[in-house]
Amino acid sequence: MDGRERRWHITQSEVVIDTPWLRLRRDQIDLPSGRTIADYYVRESRGFVVIFALTPSGEVPLVRQYKHGIGEMVLELPAGMIDPGETPSAAAARELREETGYVAPALEHVATFLTDPTHSDSRMHLFLARDAVSNGHQDLDPTEEIDVELVPLEALDALLDDGSIAVSHHVAAIYTILHALRGERPHSPRTR
Repeated sequence: MDGRERRWHITQSEVVIDTPWLRLRRDQIDLPSGRTIADYYVRESRGFVVIFALTPSGEVPLVRQYKHGIGEMVLELPAGMIDPGETPSAAAARELREETGYVAPALEHVATFLTDPTHSDSRMHLFLARDAVSNGHQDLDPTEEIDVELVPLEALDALLDDGSIAVSHHVAAIYTILHALRGERPHSPRTR
């Protein structure tokens, strides 16, 4: 059976929640087996960006903020949703500046990940921002209270190992970037 024969067929679909923070679609699905699922929910999204910024001195700006879903403070990379009509690279530059007050001369797209393909159409776009420097201020959304922590690049492994950074897509992003940087620069991230 090829991939087309395994696809689910949507017989009805409606958006049941549509807010700035959540868009939820309810589908009625006919499965290839002949069974029908009456209420299959999918979170729709324009996707989001995660930014791994690296300063000229080899530090990585991390953000610590409260996340209401888990009800805890978390440590992670700067990140955010892609706005309507915005490209992932424009969103990455904006989110880095807004959340951390850092800017970079250019952002490199490193990878795109599926975040929850069972229940969402969202994709995470990972960017590397080299030579990031502070422009002096954050421009936070009304729901954000973010503390910026500069962490030496060589300290990230320990933060992953001890669970200080535990948000799954940020863990994947950091490992992806560290792998790329180590392959690119075998001795030190500060040498160019």
